[in-house]
Amino acid sequence: MPEHIPARASSSLRLEPLRHVDAGVLNVAYYEQGPADGLVVMLLHGFPYDVHSYVDVAPQLAARGCRAIVPYLRGYGSTRFRDKATPRSGEQAAVGADLIALMDALGVKRAVLAGYDWGGRAACVAASLWPDRCIGLVSVNSYLIQDIARAMVPAKPEREVPLWYQYYFQVERGRAGLTANRQAIARILWQQWSPNWHFDDATFERTAAAFDNPDYVDVVIHSYRHRFGRADGDPQYAELQRRLAALPAIPVPTITLDGAADGVAPATDGTASAAKFTGRRTHHVVPRAGHNLPQEEPEAFVAAVMELIKVQGE
Repeated sequence: MPEHIPARASSSLRLEPLRHVDAGVLNVAYYEQGPADGLVVMLLHGFPYDVHSYVDVAPQLAARGCRAIVPYLRGYGSTRFRDKATPRSGEQAAVGADLIALMDALGVKRAVLAGYDWGGRAACVAASLWPDRCIGLVSVNSYLIQDIARAMVPAKPEREVPLWYQYYFQVERGRAGLTANRQAIARILWQQWSPNWHFDDATFERTAAAFDNPDYVDVVIHSYRHRFGRADGDPQYAELQRRLAALPAIPVPTITLDGAADGVAPATDGTASAAKFTGRRTHHVVPRAGHNLPQEEPEAFVAAVMELIKVQGE
C-alpha cells in the first residue's frame, strides 16, 4: 500500500456527464471514464452516499488504463425503475442482480468488482453467485453477505449503538423521519462513521442531491427491514436469496480493506471472515480512514484495485 496521506475532503469535481442504459428492472444512470478497451472496474457506492465516493478514484484508475464504471444504485440519483409495479426492494439479492444486469447491458463479460457498504455487498453477492463474471473483488469491511437467519442475535452493546439508524428504520416513525430528514440523517451518519473526514458543505450537498430520487425512501426502508427478517423480498429474487442464505464462499482473488477509524464497522485483522474467501485474499487496514473509504482515501483504494489486478495477472 502507498504511503498514507491524511484524510481530506475530496475534489470539487462532479462525475458527469452521466450515461443511461436499460438494465434488468432499472434504467441505470452511470459515469464512465477510461479507455473503451481497458480492464473494466465496477465501482459501487453505499448508503447514504452516491457515485461521488469515486470522484478521485475513477480518474486515477482511468489514468492507469482501466475503464471505470460508476453506477447509481437503485433508489439513488437518476437511476429509475422501468416499471412502476416493480417492488422497491433493497434486499441484497436485488442489488447483486442489478450489478450483473448492468454488466450484461454494457456488454461487459468480466470485471473487477469494487465497493463498500451496499456497493460492497452487491459486489460480494455477484462474486459469490457469478464468479465467472468477476476478475477479482475489492471489498471494504470484508465479507458482506448478510446472515439474515441470525439477524436477531444481539451484538455486544458497544456494537449496537452505531446501528441506531437501522433500528429507527424498522418502525413507521423512522420511515417518516427519513422522508422528512433524509439529508440531515445522512450528514449525522457521515460525521459518526468518518470522524477524521473533514468534508465541506459543497461535498455533502453534491451527494445529498442523489437522495431526492423518488424511490430512495422505499428502497432504503425495505433494505433495512429485509435484513432483519421483517419484510418479504421481491419474489423474483427468491432463488438468489435462498442461495445467499447458505452464506456462500467467495472464490475469486480478493483484497479486503478496513478503515482504522470506521465508526460503524470497526477495523479487524480480517481473520474472522477468512474462511469465506477461498481464493487468494489479502487484507489491509487503512490508517485514519472511516466508512466511506474510497472518497476519504482514494489513493489507498486505487492501490488495492491495482494490487488485485497485478495478483490476477500472476
